[in-house]
Amino acid sequence: MLTLLLLLPLVGCFVLMPMNEDNLQNQNKIKQIALFTTLLTFLVSIVMYSQFDNSTSTYQFTTEFNQVNFMHFNFGVDGISLYFVLLTTFVIPICILSNYDNITNKIKYFLISFLVLETLLIATFVVLDILLFYVFFESVLIPLFLIVGIWGGSDARIRASFLLFLYTLFGSLFMLLSFLVIYYNVGSTDFQVINLFDISLDTQKILFLGIFLSMAIKTPLLPFHIWLPRAHSEAPLGGSVILAGLILKLATYGYMRILIQFLPDACNYYMPMVQAISVITLIYASLATLRQTDFKALVAYSSIGHMAVVVIGLFSNTMQGFDGALILSVAHGLVSPALFILVGGVLYDRYHTRIIRYYRGITVYMPIFSMLFFVFTIFNAAVPLSANWAGEFLCLTGIFQRNPIIAVLGASGIVLSACYSIWLYNRIAFGQFSPYLRVITDINRREYMVLLPLLILSVFFGIFPNVILNDVHASTTTLLFSLE
Repeated sequence: MLTLLLLLPLVGCFVLMPMNEDNLQNQNKIKQIALFTTLLTFLVSIVMYSQFDNSTSTYQFTTEFNQVNFMHFNFGVDGISLYFVLLTTFVIPICILSNYDNITNKIKYFLISFLVLETLLIATFVVLDILLFYVFFESVLIPLFLIVGIWGGSDARIRASFLLFLYTLFGSLFMLLSFLVIYYNVGSTDFQVINLFDISLDTQKILFLGIFLSMAIKTPLLPFHIWLPRAHSEAPLGGSVILAGLILKLATYGYMRILIQFLPDACNYYMPMVQAISVITLIYASLATLRQTDFKALVAYSSIGHMAVVVIGLFSNTMQGFDGALILSVAHGLVSPALFILVGGVLYDRYHTRIIRYYRGITVYMPIFSMLFFVFTIFNAAVPLSANWAGEFLCLTGIFQRNPIIAVLGASGIVLSACYSIWLYNRIAFGQFSPYLRVITDINRREYMVLLPLLILSVFFGIFPNVILNDVHASTTTLLFSLE
């Protein structure tokens, strides 16, 4: 099953390679093949989900390739990685649909980049070897660098793509060194072997710093956040959707799969430091969001705040914190892409500016857009009945059991997110219609059908969070470590 998931997008790439894009008919055929490939991959992931046994924490659908002597390709799925795989296969078709009409330059290579990226992301979430985890974790940067650098919005896209590439590559070098030390001490790079080996506290402290630096950049936490708003602002819409929906989730998965699972004593030792950094990141990002004039940068800064809450939940060492971090990651992967589609797709495609002050009174001519924008805006502020609320509530409940002061400071992010979310909506939707804008039609059928599944799932997981919790409990329980 996992082999099929990994190979399907690559098969789509090979089908697209020989095709010409010299006329409109061929371009439409290329788009249809790419979209069909991603939808088929999503269907396979749903079949895998239906066969998943949530009563055990062991890896399922395991496959092993060891025919090549220098590579031991071993992969499988447990409760921690299950929803990240499902989120990947769900978001990639939305990325393609979001840029379905407005990318005309080298459309074939644009779509191939997303198909390759899908395979690399799935491989990152299912591989059971730390060295191959590093390989796939870093390989994601290559297609992402091309997507931002070639199909980005303005002349600043080159700088944004290099910032994205160099920031994350710099941090990952320390992660690679840490992995080599683990291999030197344990004698294996297999997850299950490393999990059985007891690494000394002094060694864990050093390894933690190297791996945490890489994850902090990918999250991103202060002061390693500079690359994210720039990358979001300059990326094409599909690039912004995949950055918000999937790339930031690599850090969440890395915390759970590598740091907390293999270095529990170091996590306990550095827990106050990580909590402090996360709270500072949350408050700083929320205040910085209030000052943004570019609405894509505003949504990007809000993502930094939400991911800081995820880290707070992860380093609470409670079941509520772990479960809340997973739910909030999935929720953020639904709501944040929807906001990017609304402001960076619907509005930007019509008016070709991201500056908030040019917009006013959109509700007069775009009522359906305004309703959807309002719903996703308040979901982003974590109101009840949204999946964001379920995730943030569990994260803050978990940290409250360990450190009430951090919980209170973290809860301030809910108030600040309400401030910038409602203020953004008020400036764009209400008031007299802006003299800088021309009268234009409401959202079209394609945009509505892209946003509808995001809305349905956000509400569904907000009302029924146990759908996720029942599947992840068995695996997240194994992450709890002693505080002695």
